Amino acid sequence: MKVAVMGYGTVGSGVVEVIETHNKSIANRTGGEILEVSHILDLRDFPGDEHEDLFTKDFNDILNDEDVMVVAETMGGVNPAYDFTMKLIESGKSVVTSNKELVAQKGLELLEAAERNGVNYLFEASVGGGIPIIRPMAQCLSANNIEGVAGILNGTTNFILTKMIEDGMTFEEALKLAQDNGYAEKDPTADIEGFDACRKVCILASLAFGKHVYPNQVRAEGITKITLEDVSYVSSANGVIKLLGQIKKIDDDSIAAFVSPAIVFNGSQLASVNGVFNAILVRGDAVGDVCFYGPGAGKLPTASAVVADMVDCAVHVDRRKTFGWGEGAEDYVVDEKTVLKMPFYVRAKAGCGEIMARFNDVKFLNRKGQPSDEVAFITDSMTENELTSKLENMDVINIIKVTDY
Repeated sequence: MKVAVMGYGTVGSGVVEVIETHNKSIANRTGGEILEVSHILDLRDFPGDEHEDLFTKDFNDILNDEDVMVVAETMGGVNPAYDFTMKLIESGKSVVTSNKELVAQKGLELLEAAERNGVNYLFEASVGGGIPIIRPMAQCLSANNIEGVAGILNGTTNFILTKMIEDGMTFEEALKLAQDNGYAEKDPTADIEGFDACRKVCILASLAFGKHVYPNQVRAEGITKITLEDVSYVSSANGVIKLLGQIKKIDDDSIAAFVSPAIVFNGSQLASVNGVFNAILVRGDAVGDVCFYGPGAGKLPTASAVVADMVDCAVHVDRRKTFGWGEGAEDYVVDEKTVLKMPFYVRAKAGCGEIMARFNDVKFLNRKGQPSDEVAFITDSMTENELTSKLENMDVINIIKVTDY
């Protein structure tokens, strides 16, 4: 079967490599069908590349080739990826992607188009890189009512926080190391401000609860306010700080979905996930907590997930898989600050007496070199709006959610 690849960057080149080096195992899974890359779309030139004769700069070469049945989109971004993908689907070709931004923004439209045209639109690689999560949630956990999802969804921020926790690096030092090692972009905004994790939360929430969630519905808070002082206080409580994407079912018509730093206590499956690794914990009413762990990015791990989807499309070339979700609504994602009760970590310029006068039950934390006019504590369970009210007129340095995963 002829296939094509759009985008020959890190992931796209990995897709071509995996197809060529794993053709025997792929054929075993397709009933003998060999995947043959016939076109590689990219506007750049790759002189001397071993696949030089496969390159094209004209999208129509792929669109109009009737022998091409499956296309991998690894371009990134919404445009022109959306336009190309829609045209391919409408021409009767299945498309797989690693493009989380596109799925988060336009996934519903592309899934509906795939249904109309009897083809497949699959995106296992869009969340968690090489970690299998989309297919297990759609199939293996389908007998569960999913109650919530919590995930370490961004390797860059997890690497930075790990270096702060384990090596005592400042945020700025850890970020520079991440950039030097190729884990962070020159402009790291999408990672450190939580936008990358936000897109992945949208996909997981849409899949888990059956209604499309858009990035503008998910509040994203990054890790730029986390300091070594916070790390030290939290360590005294036997916890660590992680950037988590969290999704919680409120009722049949609403969910909460957000990205923020969160305190995870030692003993949680998420607490020991370090470096650039990702982990996604799914809580179901029948199965309990299940955790999916592995490399969240990288050339070959992500490419392996893309190729697995291509294999799935090849197996289902004459029929469409039942897969996807329906329309969402503007009020579907509720403000977690008003509905979710949880403990909070608070660090402030205040005395213990003032804190005890404002809160019923707190756990005070300590660190080496703690100033006499600084206090850190963990509250009992309350909404964030209730917390804000209790902290009115107090000189608050930082607030971090405490998770129950």
